[in-house]
Amino acid sequence: MGHFALVDDNIVRNVITIDNSNLDNLPFPESEPVGQAFIATLPDLAIQVGTWWECSYNNNFRGIYPGLGYGFDGVDFIAPAQPEPEPTADDYTVQPEPEIEAP
Repeated sequence: MGHFALVDDNIVRNVITIDNSNLDNLPFPESEPVGQAFIATLPDLAIQVGTWWECSYNNNFRGIYPGLGYGFDGVDFIAPAQPEPEPTADDYTVQPEPEIEAP
């Protein structure tokens, strides 16, 4: 199977798979323009704004396998930054109140 990610404004908007027979059973990178031409024949996909880039499910090329919201720098896909987790009560240590002796 060939995997393609739709990138618009350097953000992944869609990810699809295409049967190898529609890619003329070619390896990457020769399969990419064939896949792009095939996608252009599919009305529901052809109207989507952006560029379809081939990606590797096994991370053999283009960095990592992208998901929705991942970035693309023109060469590799990039995982989105993970937000810092919200602190919980367990993240804070409770100090005992100091004992003050009366004079």
